[in-house]
Amino acid sequence: MSFDNAYEALDQDGGAHWAFGTGFSDPLAGIPAPPAGPELAARCLALGDDALIMSHRIQQWCTRAPELEDEVALANIALDLLGQARLLLSRSGQDEDALAFLRDPAEFRSVALVEAPNGDFADLVARLLVFSTWRLALLRSLAGDADELLSAIAAKGVKEVTYHRDYAARWTLRLGDGTDHSHARMRQALDDLWPLVGGLFTRDEIGLDPAALRAEFDAVIAEVLHAATLTVPADAPGEPVRRGRHDPALVPLLEEMQSAARALPGATW
Repeated sequence: MSFDNAYEALDQDGGAHWAFGTGFSDPLAGIPAPPAGPELAARCLALGDDALIMSHRIQQWCTRAPELEDEVALANIALDLLGQARLLLSRSGQDEDALAFLRDPAEFRSVALVEAPNGDFADLVARLLVFSTWRLALLRSLAGDADELLSAIAAKGVKEVTYHRDYAARWTLRLGDGTDHSHARMRQALDDLWPLVGGLFTRDEIGLDPAALRAEFDAVIAEVLHAATLTVPADAPGEPVRRGRHDPALVPLLEEMQSAARALPGATW
C-alpha cells in the first residue's frame, strides 16, 4: 500500500493508534471486567503506580543512553511499563488519567525503589535488574489470579518484563565483568540501591506471600551477579522502607509528569 506522505500512512487504521502511531488492538478485549472490589482496586492501584513511576524514570533516560540501540531499548521498556500502568489503573475502577495526573504525591502507592532519583547508567541498570526481577516474580504469581482481567494483564506483562530483566542482566554482565572502573561503578550502584530492596518484600495491598517472591528474586539475582563477578549486598538493617513511604524525589517527578494536565485542566490532545 502506498501513501502520498507519512501522515497518511500513520492514519491507515482510521485514527486508532497506540504508541508512535502504530495500530493497536486491545489484547484484553472480550475478557469479563466486573466491578473491582476494594481489595482488587487497591492491588491494581499499587501495581499500576509502580509501573507508571518506573516508566517515567526510564523515560528520563531518553537522549542520555550510551548508544542509539539502548535509546530504543529503554524507550520500548518505558512504553511497556506505561501500557501496564494504563491497564492496571483502569482495572482499579477509576479514571486512569485522573489517577496519573491529578493525584497528590501522598496518594500514590508506589514503592520507594521506583521513586528514587536517577543516577548514572550503572544506577539505571541496577534498578532495572532489581525491579524487573521482582516484578516478574509478582506477575507470574498474579497470572493465576481469580480476577480474569488482572490475570490476563499479568500474563501479558510476563512476556514484556522477561525482556526487561534480560536486558538489565546483560548490561550487568558487561559492566560487572568489564573494566575495573565499570566493575566499581556497578558495585557502587548495587550498594546504593540495596537499602530499598527490603521494601519490595513486606506484606502490603498486593496480597502475595513475600517469602515466596523473595526466594525467586534471590536465586535470580545471585545467579546474575555471580556471572558478573559481583556479590549480593547485605540487606540493610532495621525496618524496610514500606510501600507508601515516599522518596522526596517523587514530588519533582510528579510536578514534571503532571505539569501539562494541571496547567490545562480538561484539555485533550
